[in-house]
Amino acid sequence: MTYFLPISDQNLILTGYIGPNQPLLGRQIADRLRLPFVNIENQIAERVGLPVEEIRIYYGETRLKSIEAEIIQEAMLRRSTVIRVSGRTLLHGDALAKLQQTGTVICLVIGLDAMLQRLHLHLGARYHNPEERALALGQLKREWAVRKMEGIHEINMTYMAEDEVIDTVISRWQELALVRG
Repeated sequence: MTYFLPISDQNLILTGYIGPNQPLLGRQIADRLRLPFVNIENQIAERVGLPVEEIRIYYGETRLKSIEAEIIQEAMLRRSTVIRVSGRTLLHGDALAKLQQTGTVICLVIGLDAMLQRLHLHLGARYHNPEERALALGQLKREWAVRKMEGIHEINMTYMAEDEVIDTVISRWQELALVRG
């Protein structure tokens, strides 16, 4: 089923793994558009008072999925909002389909070489530990699985400066919103 919202009400849903600055990038895009910004992972952590990984460890995957579902339901009520959500969350249940009803999903990606370089910088000495590296690469693989889903629009930002990424995301979202609206 296809849902159409007026262009002025459509959300911009950002996903993809680009490293620790993704929430900041989402906030900058929201600021440039003068729209509210919602980070789904932060809302999950705030609701329980623990980071998402600790919720998974202490309460289990089932409880985490339940909280995610509640937050996704709340996000569906938002209009004209930039929503940052992990690919992992979008893969659970019908989260992707629900959010696509409210706007366009744009997946920010970078090339594998650039990702490995960022991973090396992020992990530091832990990168040389095969178990740590495998854990980080497994998380990356789960995040990138969303790229195969229908209705995901990718932007490869490997060679873009931050301002160029922001401009590209905004113009792509506006183009896609016109098509949807």
